[in-house]
Amino acid sequence: MRKFLILLCCAGSLFQAKGQTLAQIKKILDTTSNPLGYVKFVLKKKFYIDTVAVVSTQNFLGKADSLAYHGKVGKVYGPFKRENILVKILMKAPNTFYHVKHILLDTAVFSSHFAEGLADSIILKIRTGRSDFATMASTYSADHESATKGGDLGWFVKGVMLKQLDNEMTKHRKGELFKVWSHAGLHIVQIADDPKQDTGYALLLRVLL
Repeated sequence: MRKFLILLCCAGSLFQAKGQTLAQIKKILDTTSNPLGYVKFVLKKKFYIDTVAVVSTQNFLGKADSLAYHGKVGKVYGPFKRENILVKILMKAPNTFYHVKHILLDTAVFSSHFAEGLADSIILKIRTGRSDFATMASTYSADHESATKGGDLGWFVKGVMLKQLDNEMTKHRKGELFKVWSHAGLHIVQIADDPKQDTGYALLLRVLL
């Protein structure tokens, strides 16, 4: 008898799902302990699950990694403009992020020898307090986007920056200044903060309405 009642309740839920509003669907997805079962057997909607990586905590590649970082686990978001889908964040996992500043001396403008001397002069001015990193970045850096932020590249994971910068930034401590050559030119780099753990991955459930 108990099994029969359970089956009747499940059948009733399936029947009621057909008339559910979007607000009701989102509320159930927000609170259910079995979102996959609800989507597959009750809503009977197409869905997929994917892992989204967060490579920067300030500069996002799109909606997915922005949601992965800023969204709350268990929360449902959407539908989105031109995308008739709902997204539920199932879980998050950490990764290690680095925070650096840089001044890029463009060797298409300066010779390599002159760039080396200019870099040494800039580093000396910063170390002796005659200037600061932000001022030197706004004056000399060929990376105009970061120059407007005082040379700040923000927080990012290892592997997304230039290989030469990636290799060197893990060898230095907070506050240290050093030079790195890359195909883009000569970088004057400062470690802005100690590495930290932050949201690096999120598992997303996407429901096609």
